[in-house]
Amino acid sequence: MRRKIPSTSALMAFEAAARHGSFARAAGELALTEGAISRQIARLEDFLACKLFDRAGNRVSLSSNGARYALQVREILERLDRDSQYLRGLPSSSASLEIAVIPTFASRWLIPRLGRFQDKYPGITLHLAERTEPFVLPGSGFDAAVHFEHPAWAGMSIFRLFQEVLVPVCHPALLTGKDINVLLNTLPRIHRRQNPDAWENYAHETGIVLENPSAGVRYDLHTMSIASALAGLGVALVPRIYIEAEIHEGKLVAPWPEAKTVTKNFCLVLPGTAAQNEGALTAFREWLLEEARN
Repeated sequence: MRRKIPSTSALMAFEAAARHGSFARAAGELALTEGAISRQIARLEDFLACKLFDRAGNRVSLSSNGARYALQVREILERLDRDSQYLRGLPSSSASLEIAVIPTFASRWLIPRLGRFQDKYPGITLHLAERTEPFVLPGSGFDAAVHFEHPAWAGMSIFRLFQEVLVPVCHPALLTGKDINVLLNTLPRIHRRQNPDAWENYAHETGIVLENPSAGVRYDLHTMSIASALAGLGVALVPRIYIEAEIHEGKLVAPWPEAKTVTKNFCLVLPGTAAQNEGALTAFREWLLEEARN
């Protein structure tokens, strides 16, 4: 079925006039005459059978319908511009993948390893976008997701990477010589907002007595918790894979046991059916699984 959409010239003229509140300034931006802008908008109004501007002499203002439509048109034109610029920047022989990923995992684990992927597959470009919550992959615009196992991925192809093992960490200056279990009970605790029971579950698993395990500050991301621990603000319960470098360098210490059951499974999520970028997805899958094994 043929789509019933106005011309891009008319939409660009309307968006500029709506943004400036003036046909004359829109004409200057688009290198057209004011009359050309007026004619484009008149044609658009005829096409829509809807008045977009209220006119009073030489002055114009958006109608209520025009104001709503302007926001929608601006968003569409900006997205079209971004997508067009993106395609123009791709080599003709290259492939690209849109990957949704947990933000801390991206910054702390995935991105530091991407140099090896680029060396091995120079013709594949990876674009990363953060998604903190599971979502419906088909129709999302993403080719794959690196996330936790979740019922939202039903019907997708799931490849387990590794477990997220949590461990308490703090700045070494906070180790005062006290018994470490006593110290853990007295230091300020840092929580991740999305996992409010983590400290309570950790205490139950390890047998370490924590008075009021829910007490302490809360952050949305593990990145924030790690930064807080590095600043000496308390002890954070974070995935070991995110802080291995800081522990190795002595910036953080982890004298307490790991949480073996307070854990989630990282996985790669791919479409359950054949994808347009099948070759690039296969290369990314094989590389990611190999990195996870090492």
